[in-house]
Amino acid sequence: MGNTVHLSLQGKGGVGKSLVSAVLAQYLKQKGEDVRCIDTDPVNQTFSQYATLGASHLKLLDQGRIDPRAFDQLMDRLLTEDGVFVVDNGASTFVPLWHYILENNVPGMLRDAGRRLYVHSVVTGGQALVDTLTGFRELAHTTPDRNVIVWVNEYFGQVQESGKRFVEMKVYRENEAKVAGTVAIQKRSVDTFGRDMEEMLRRKLTFAEAIDSPEFSIMARQRLKTVRADLFEQLDQVGIV
Repeated sequence: MGNTVHLSLQGKGGVGKSLVSAVLAQYLKQKGEDVRCIDTDPVNQTFSQYATLGASHLKLLDQGRIDPRAFDQLMDRLLTEDGVFVVDNGASTFVPLWHYILENNVPGMLRDAGRRLYVHSVVTGGQALVDTLTGFRELAHTTPDRNVIVWVNEYFGQVQESGKRFVEMKVYRENEAKVAGTVAIQKRSVDTFGRDMEEMLRRKLTFAEAIDSPEFSIMARQRLKTVRADLFEQLDQVGIV
């Protein structure tokens, strides 16, 4: 497909946003895409710590405000370079960056340049549920296109509100027209799948690196294969390639 831009945006930190960016980059690379990774998180540059993904760091914030020169530099790349971009943004840049994007009609500019913009939002269970639902609502309500992909992260608990799953919630039904697809990061056994994933993430390894590493047991590698296959199959269904 090529020439698509994927922005990972969420105003709540520590909910798996950089994991989403890393999974996206790995998926797109496996599909044969020329992937360009950019980390704009001013606090936790987790995405750029994945050496294999080769993410470059771009400082977008200057004293809490978007640096116009840095933003223009980013836009020049998104509008002129061939390939697929995965851009990971920090929680602190969520509001100023998204407002700046809308103010400068970035979705329209990318569309006119023949590029498709996808906005990836993480909704997670547990204590961050309300905050992440608010972040999703903000994106879905303001984006002009059907381009929001929601990652339902159940690592911290089930994503439920009054017994309703995400796709049954009022906030989803009200913004369904803006949702291009959903991907579930399923809650799995903490002692097996959870431990394997945590070790892989701690070491900032891709699935392929961990699966090929003799430092992971045969069963650990098999469990990581299962998680990767599940996520990649869901992305196939969303149809971003």
